[in-house]
Amino acid sequence: MYWKLIDMSSKRITGCATEEGTQKYKARFSDSVDPGHFRLHDGLWMSSIGMGSYLGESDEATDRLYAEALPTAISLGINVFDSAINYRAQRSERAFGAALETLFASGAYAREELIVSTKGGFLPFDGSYPNDPLAYFKQTYVDTGLLKPEEIAQGCHAMTPSYLENQLTQSLTNLRLETIDTYYLHNPETQLGEIECDEFLRRLSAAFDWLEKKVAEGKIRRYGVATWNAFRVGRDSEEYVSLEELVVLAREAGGPDHHFKVVQLPFNLAMPEAWVLSNQSYGANLVPVLGMAKRLGLTVVGSAALLQAGLLGLFPDALEGYFKNLEKPAQRCLQFARSVPGIATALVGMKNEEHVRENAQAAHVPPLTEQDLILMFQQS
Repeated sequence: MYWKLIDMSSKRITGCATEEGTQKYKARFSDSVDPGHFRLHDGLWMSSIGMGSYLGESDEATDRLYAEALPTAISLGINVFDSAINYRAQRSERAFGAALETLFASGAYAREELIVSTKGGFLPFDGSYPNDPLAYFKQTYVDTGLLKPEEIAQGCHAMTPSYLENQLTQSLTNLRLETIDTYYLHNPETQLGEIECDEFLRRLSAAFDWLEKKVAEGKIRRYGVATWNAFRVGRDSEEYVSLEELVVLAREAGGPDHHFKVVQLPFNLAMPEAWVLSNQSYGANLVPVLGMAKRLGLTVVGSAALLQAGLLGLFPDALEGYFKNLEKPAQRCLQFARSVPGIATALVGMKNEEHVRENAQAAHVPPLTEQDLILMFQQS
């Protein structure tokens, strides 16, 4: 049993993921998982399957499930863990923090072996969902002076440096960590429905300046953007974001050795745009996001590998031949998502130990070849 009641102690877990630490973690599974399961990106060995924490009720029973599923995932070769401060009203971060604190105290694993990410941008609740969310947001974020009304987009999103500072401080407390390995701006394209592109880039620039300072302070190791539509839509969409423009902003904020290193976006059999949609400018040509990220030296993490279980009943029977030793629909969907070249890790929400064990089976088989992926995609 790894669960502890949340005491929000001030003591933080020191350190961060390192190449040496993640290499040590990888070596633990040298005889049990396929060699293609771990991939080296930005100096870290990342498991091709990662544990997400978006789904579930905001209650203690779900907290307990997440806190107990996390060490199970670690024991099966998963070392990438993803959350966000708004997931389950901060409870997902807190469940992860409680589990990590107990796990590291046991001495079974070291902080340097595990890669922990979270996100800031959406206005979170605190422990439960209020009856009047707008009144809660006003009282908590506007009346306190933390945000001005014009700095909030869609009634739920902000990314001013002072607001992000508040959110990062809270996430570090929730996770009980001294350093977060990857900190994402969460769905920044949410703001594009209300502000002009120039103002959007100005806000991103200010956020990137702040993020570079947080790296220098040791509070985060790298940063990125976690998106839903920004990189999956055509160039004429109001939610479209240019990856090259983001790198330009990062260089302005941090110079050639900036720390904008990671992009997160949905990727699955029903949402393959990052692989097949040419919407990013590269010289005179257009290329898909995965190709552009490779050219820019960025790591890509795929989210929604199972589309919140929405793909499980839609998996075509014609594709069964591509999935030897993977009988469950979830395993096959995960195998597709983790196999496409350019995807470092495929995230899947896991709060049930049985599902963790089921999903981890994909780590024992080689990723699909690019030729098989193309044939499979054409048949789907």
